[in-house]
Amino acid sequence: MQSVIQNAKRIIVKVGSSLVTNDGKGLDSAAIANWAQQIAQLRGLGKEVVLVSSGAIAEGMQRLGFERRPTGVHELQACAAVGQMGLAQIYETSFRSHQLHTAQVLLTHADLADRERYLNARSTLFTLLRFGVVPIINENDTVVTDEIKFGDNDTLGALVANLIEADVLVILTDQRGLFTADPRKDPAARFVDEAVAGDVALEAMAGGAGSSLGRGGMLTKILAAKRAAASGAHTVIAWGREEQVLTRLANGEAIGTHLIAQTPQLTARKQWMADHLQTAGSVMLDAGAVQKLSAEGKSLLPIGVTEVIGQFGRGDVITCVDAAGRAVARGISNYASGDARRIMRHSSADILSILGFVEEVELIHRDNMVLLQGGAE
Repeated sequence: MQSVIQNAKRIIVKVGSSLVTNDGKGLDSAAIANWAQQIAQLRGLGKEVVLVSSGAIAEGMQRLGFERRPTGVHELQACAAVGQMGLAQIYETSFRSHQLHTAQVLLTHADLADRERYLNARSTLFTLLRFGVVPIINENDTVVTDEIKFGDNDTLGALVANLIEADVLVILTDQRGLFTADPRKDPAARFVDEAVAGDVALEAMAGGAGSSLGRGGMLTKILAAKRAAASGAHTVIAWGREEQVLTRLANGEAIGTHLIAQTPQLTARKQWMADHLQTAGSVMLDAGAVQKLSAEGKSLLPIGVTEVIGQFGRGDVITCVDAAGRAVARGISNYASGDARRIMRHSSADILSILGFVEEVELIHRDNMVLLQGGAE
């Protein structure tokens, strides 16, 4: 077995509370510096890395003198607010020594459930990666309520993997990986080197909850892998204190449990868009735009649109039709229908003067589009 990270271009690395805070004793600066060094090496290999880090609440608990995790939501939010300051500071210091910039990105479930905020978060993360920045993502625990919490950063890691179409989700934890049963209770338990993400048998193996610091356990990691696989991302579950775990994985060494996504990444995303049998609206294209989409695999620019039909929002899936009304493609619109009507038949260079802002230069980017009548992909 060879590590799925070796050929990956975009990687999500998730580290848990017990690793970041040295089992609740305060932020583990040595461990964080070690991960920063390894991520810098991955960057040197041409890989884009996004770090999803737990630890804000645990660090806040330590700073505010809590001996056990509070149950009150406002106490948890206060711990998160205090702890996030230290967490961001130590990451910035650790990565700066490798001449890497970091960015703090705090997300809630509502950010990814709302179409426009989803697109905004996606665009921001892609821009940060383009600038060579390492985004540090955490749940925005200071403002969420129990109704909109992700519940654990394993789920958050999987959602971010889907958001930016990552190749691999690496979950670093305080366990070696998945066993067929709890090895502390069953001496016959076998280690699972590789399995198919989403296999229901894995959930039975995973069992119960995690540590007193975090809310996740092995089950949340298995479910996160299943969620990540829906967009074609593989998952690796490995012990976070394994010597040079990330660089060894990147060099092809098989460490931990590899959960393989059976659907190729591009196929998963394209199928999701193709499955929108009813779309929010449509745009009619001129012959030149149809040619560029279907034969050349280009993005859809506003200048190629002759008519905007129906009402839709930024982030909605819309249909592209030719002059005869035949569906040519479906894709995610970067502009709401009202703005699309204002910029259609105009060059992308005119968007700023017409709208006063530029979301994207394309109405639909080729990565957010699926062709319906063959052609270039």
